[in-house]
Amino acid sequence: MRASEKAYTELRRDIVEWRLAPGAVLGEVDQAERLGVSRTPLREALARLVSDGLAVQQRGRGVVVSDVSLEHIDHLFQLRRALEIEAARTAAATGDTGEFTDLAERFTRAAALSGAGNSNDYYQLAADLDGAIDHATGNPYLEQSLRSLRVHLARVRRLAQDDPERLRTSAGEHAQIASAIAARNPELAAAATLLHLHHSLEHIKNHAGTREETT
Repeated sequence: MRASEKAYTELRRDIVEWRLAPGAVLGEVDQAERLGVSRTPLREALARLVSDGLAVQQRGRGVVVSDVSLEHIDHLFQLRRALEIEAARTAAATGDTGEFTDLAERFTRAAALSGAGNSNDYYQLAADLDGAIDHATGNPYLEQSLRSLRVHLARVRRLAQDDPERLRTSAGEHAQIASAIAARNPELAAAATLLHLHHSLEHIKNHAGTREETT
C-alpha cells in the first residue's frame, strides 16, 4: 500500500470512529510521525480528506476535522433519501429473491435479540444488505455515490451512540426492506426505506446533543 493511501485510510478511520473529533487539528508533523509516513504523502492524504468533506482548511490552524452539526445531518439525509429509496426501488425490480429472503430472515432473528445482539455484528449485517442492494441496482454511479455517502453516515451514527432499543427496531425495519425487495415490490421497498430513514433521522437528532455535551 502506498504511503499516502495508508495515511488516508488510517486518518479516515480515526475520523469516522471519533478518535479524531470535530475540530481536531491534523498537524502535518504530528500526524506524519504518528502514522509513520513522510510529510509529502501525508499532505496527499489530507487533501483527499478535504475533498471528501471529512476535513477542512482553516486559516491559522491548517487542516482540521470537519464539524458534524444538525444542519449537516439534515443535508446528508436529504441526499440519503434520494439515493437509498431509488436503490431499494431498483433492487426490488432486479434483485435476487433468495438473497434478500435470507437477509430478511437474518434481520428478523436480530430483531428478536435484546438490542439486536452485538452492535458490530449488526452493523456488518446492515452492510451486507447495503452491498446486496448496491449490486442489484446494476448502476455503478449510484453505487459510488452511496459508498461516498456512507462514510459520513458512519460518522453520524457514532454521534447518536449505540442504543440497544433503536438497534432492535432498526433490525425490524431492515427486515421489512429486505422482504419487500424479495417480494419484487418496488413501491413497498421504497416506502419501507423511507420509514427507516425517518426513524433513523429522528433518533440521531434526539441523541446528538448528548454526544456533543460529552466531547
